[in-house]
Amino acid sequence: MNALLSVSDKTGIVELAQALHAQGIKLLSTGGTAKLLAEKGLPVTEVADMTGFPEMLDGRVKTLHPRVHGGLLARRDFPEHMAALAEHKIDTIDVLVVNLYPFEATVAKAGCTLEDAIENIDIGGPAMVRSAAKNWKDVAVLTDASQYDTVIAELKANGKVSDKTKFALSVAAFNRISQYDGAISDYLSAVQVGAEVPAGNVAPKLDLFPGQSNGRFVKVQDLRYGENSHQSAALYRDLYPAPGSLVTAKQLQGKELSYNNIADADAAWECVKSFKTPACVIVKHANPCGVAVGANALESYSKAFQTDPTSAFGGIIALNTELDEAAAQQISKQFVEVLMAPSFTPAALEVFKTKVNVRILQIALPKGGKSDWDNGRNAMDMKRIGSGILLQTADNHELTLADLKVVTTKQPTQDELNDLLFAWTVAKFVKSNAIVFCTNGMTMGVGAGQMSRLDSARIASIKAGHANLSLAGTVVASDAFFPFRDGLDVVVDAGATCIIQPGGSMRDDEVIAAANERGVAMVFSGVRHFRH
Repeated sequence: MNALLSVSDKTGIVELAQALHAQGIKLLSTGGTAKLLAEKGLPVTEVADMTGFPEMLDGRVKTLHPRVHGGLLARRDFPEHMAALAEHKIDTIDVLVVNLYPFEATVAKAGCTLEDAIENIDIGGPAMVRSAAKNWKDVAVLTDASQYDTVIAELKANGKVSDKTKFALSVAAFNRISQYDGAISDYLSAVQVGAEVPAGNVAPKLDLFPGQSNGRFVKVQDLRYGENSHQSAALYRDLYPAPGSLVTAKQLQGKELSYNNIADADAAWECVKSFKTPACVIVKHANPCGVAVGANALESYSKAFQTDPTSAFGGIIALNTELDEAAAQQISKQFVEVLMAPSFTPAALEVFKTKVNVRILQIALPKGGKSDWDNGRNAMDMKRIGSGILLQTADNHELTLADLKVVTTKQPTQDELNDLLFAWTVAKFVKSNAIVFCTNGMTMGVGAGQMSRLDSARIASIKAGHANLSLAGTVVASDAFFPFRDGLDVVVDAGATCIIQPGGSMRDDEVIAAANERGVAMVFSGVRHFRH
């Protein structure tokens, strides 16, 4: 048996080569890999010596040879294939170990030139991988160091790699080639070409949206069903998921997550990540029904729950701080579908042990803590439409006090300004049309997803009433401008004394005049937050 090893990432390659050699498998290799194995005292034959043809064109051509691909592609159960190998004195290659030039890592570097990108496009590697993967019954093809231990264990136990493992390795190999080619296509089709192709020794300008979009997602699990029981569904994650994102969660207990659980959990998690101080978000049917910040998990949860206890029943709860026993005891009094936090104390987990159906998810903070959560946000949003997709940059805009423009005679107080920013952050995660009443870092009434902004305002007021909350002295966020004064009148009649809205309506002057007439403060954000 023969094994050909040619890797860019040398992680674990020596240990694998030692295991192959111990099984009597002859080692073939190229360039730096061959040098490393020889330095470790392993007998290794250079591919150039095996093919009788030296590497050429600065290493661009070294494995593109019939002795390599014949040894990989020949079917051992076809006598004519084996006769052809014998005629041309070609040995079989039974194990192929290849990882590709680091194209993705190269183009991710700031200032990457077009020449660097092109030179890191592997040609011989993918060709060998495809040959070996096609002939999976006879060749074990390894494309990642994480696969080495499985192959070593099978060789030690059985002297060979099982068909099941070889097929799995083949599938992984074709997936890797697809991912690699997709990354190349994404990059090259994003290069902006004017009258001439950019010089190879400069960093080209890249279009935000490439000429071809190649989604690369990895299946995490099948789901019991989709939004409804007659729909099938599965969960996929990005090929390289961001730290601190929902798909990195570790489920500590509870039933299997459903499609709707996951969608709502993501809405809650993305919202709660927006706050730097301890915060709690309760989501029901994709909308926050209670959001609050507090001194700790217990206070933030208690305030969030007060907003709408009725809707919170069977909701999704996310906290951006550790859940301790005191908060767990309070949360356990309500029916909750999913509970998420960066960490849980042992005592908190003990509280939920008897509630075996509660799905508890731990989502580890990035290495830099909450401050790094911004780096883990999606850069792009995708929406499927008939035979196509809509791509847009994600709505990651953050408002600061300096961005606010006071447009009324009455000026907001400092407390109102803080609540305005809080309300604005919440409104970003509420389905349009969105109206959010807040005070003291707590939502007081949320109106979501109505065709009329007036109806959203009325619903928010009604919900506050049902929760026995007074809206007197609250601030209000509207995700888009008030086209008429009637929306402003509704929220002021409900008790609001300060409003934040984007501005930009043809009737802004009328709405500002109405605010002055009603004696309330109003600020413009200059940006809207539609969420459809």
